[in-house]
Amino acid sequence: MGKLTTHVLDTAHGRPGAGIAIELYKLDGDTRSLIKRSLTNDDGRCDQPLLEGEALVAGEYELVFHAGEYFAAAGVSVPQPRFVDRVVLRFGIADATAHYHVPLLVSPWAYSTYRGS
Repeated sequence: MGKLTTHVLDTAHGRPGAGIAIELYKLDGDTRSLIKRSLTNDDGRCDQPLLEGEALVAGEYELVFHAGEYFAAAGVSVPQPRFVDRVVLRFGIADATAHYHVPLLVSPWAYSTYRGS
């Protein structure tokens, strides 16, 4: 059974990104359809997979992480507009039976991702 999960790490403070709002969209050409909203827990993860089983289908998706709001709530002083605000990751799922883990490493000045396990 396939699933989609994520994990956010605050690389500026060396800790999980707790309380970060996340939106998941399914893409169909130029059309974005909101599938789910979630919030990261104290470990920087969502309590449940974002998608799993029959809900996970092959195609293109987008995760939007509200990192700027997270850093503002943590008291980080950054200029306006924020350099890193909403982090948008577009990715494809080719095998709906596989586990796709999309971690985000983020600071107020940079971010990176990879396909995890």
